[in-house]
Amino acid sequence: MADLDPAMAGVWRFDPGHTRIGFSARHAMVTTVRGTFTDVEGTIHVDAESVSASRVEVRLGTASVTTNNEQRDEHLRSIDFFDAERYPDIRFVSSTIDEVEEGNFMVVGDLTIKEVTKQVAIPIALLGVQRDPMGNLRAGFEATRRLNRRDFGLHWNMPLDTGGVLVSEKVSLEFEISAIKQES
Repeated sequence: MADLDPAMAGVWRFDPGHTRIGFSARHAMVTTVRGTFTDVEGTIHVDAESVSASRVEVRLGTASVTTNNEQRDEHLRSIDFFDAERYPDIRFVSSTIDEVEEGNFMVVGDLTIKEVTKQVAIPIALLGVQRDPMGNLRAGFEATRRLNRRDFGLHWNMPLDTGGVLVSEKVSLEFEISAIKQES
């Protein structure tokens, strides 16, 4: 793949007001529940000469999880799921980034939830780069990745009378990221 535009090199910080990192899971085998984390921090360190030398770091505050249902949100923060008091953060640190085709990247790294760390690969699309009305150079990215939540110690569930379980084991992670280049 071609090298990135040298103007892209440097540090990019997630704009939390324009970034959504969330998830979706089946509930009662018939509906989808979506949630998001409102406490999000992330940086992208872009090496324009070598995409593979670039890196991404993300931190999500587990206490900030919201599904627009306070009772469910409190359950997600409890020991049954994120145990936000003991494990306040979810972290992702990339180990490799490869451009698989123009504007599409495979970011591989360590995802840590509740002190369980697993390597995951996340296909990410660069939607574009624009200068916003405030003069910031801004890049947009989108990605989804399906994971088994049990792999990260999120085991709680309830069987349903008609078969199946209350909460699906497979969860889709959803990323809508707006990052601003840190310019002097």
